[in-house]
Amino acid sequence: MASRRPGSARPRGAPGAALDETAGRRHVAPPPGCRVVALREVDGMPRPGHPGDLPARRGHDLSLFASYSYFSEVSDDSHVSSTGLAGRLRSSLPAAFGAGGAVGLLGGMIGLGGAEFRLPLLIGIFGFVALHAVIVNKAMSLAVVVTALPARLVAVPYAALAPLWPVAVNLLVGSLIGAWVGASWATRMRTATLYKVLAALLVLMAAALVFTHLDGAPTALALSGPVRIIAGLVAGFGIGVVAAIMGVAGGELLIPTIVLLYGVDIKLAGSLSLAVSLPTMIVAFARYSRDQAFGVLRSNGRLVVAMSAGSVVGTLVGALLLGVIPNIVLIPALALILLVSAVKVWRH
Repeated sequence: MASRRPGSARPRGAPGAALDETAGRRHVAPPPGCRVVALREVDGMPRPGHPGDLPARRGHDLSLFASYSYFSEVSDDSHVSSTGLAGRLRSSLPAAFGAGGAVGLLGGMIGLGGAEFRLPLLIGIFGFVALHAVIVNKAMSLAVVVTALPARLVAVPYAALAPLWPVAVNLLVGSLIGAWVGASWATRMRTATLYKVLAALLVLMAAALVFTHLDGAPTALALSGPVRIIAGLVAGFGIGVVAAIMGVAGGELLIPTIVLLYGVDIKLAGSLSLAVSLPTMIVAFARYSRDQAFGVLRSNGRLVVAMSAGSVVGTLVGALLLGVIPNIVLIPALALILLVSAVKVWRH
């Protein structure tokens, strides 16, 4: 048996274990579909690290890796059987299109894209692990926002938005940084931690949904110029982090923020939020593209295209139904869906 440092985690994944004769230690290969989350030494004791913290980075031979305890965790989708429900749904374009349509319909009925509802579907029904679900959700959200821009410009002309460019710039400075930081955090989190974070953010989205749509348009805060700028930077950063980690556009948070901080009409705020969301999403997408998990888009390209198309169609249909169901009925129902989804993601 390999010796183990006091207080370190016991290596998992016994299959593939082999004895290194030179180091006299047992190397344990992680099972398929798992990644190694290294523990780096801090003050002589192993501490949670990142896959980049392998001993080789410290100038040591990889044969010494066994002296570092590590965790292995599911980090890709090789555990999804092609004959299981998740595998069959992923290979079914009608199922992907239908799921995207349902999500878009829910979002369109409240004037949003519905990415908050799509994320739990990707995890619970289509079987994506947390980080992959976030990246896939981000790709679809980006597609929905791009297709929504022309319709928004028709509804709210560019001339009406142009005078508000300082608002967009103020929020963007914070949100672009937040998007990069949020995506970096997501790629470094253990999968189990990311599930918990996503569950908490789903609860936040449910609260924002109720606050925005049941209390009416928020009243603008009376803030001085410098205080408003600082508040905009902080709010933009927070929204960028949340949007990146969840793979959403962030409209549910951006619209009330624009109304609260800058006193902008809610219809203009909806269009202005897209001007902030698009660059923010591109930055997060660029950060995710540097991670090996980004390959999930290549391996599930047909599903991404089909579900994105369904989301766009569903959003358009939902927009036509805007106001058909009273908010007093619709909003609590949607909030309940998010809360139930949060519980399921937490327990995943």
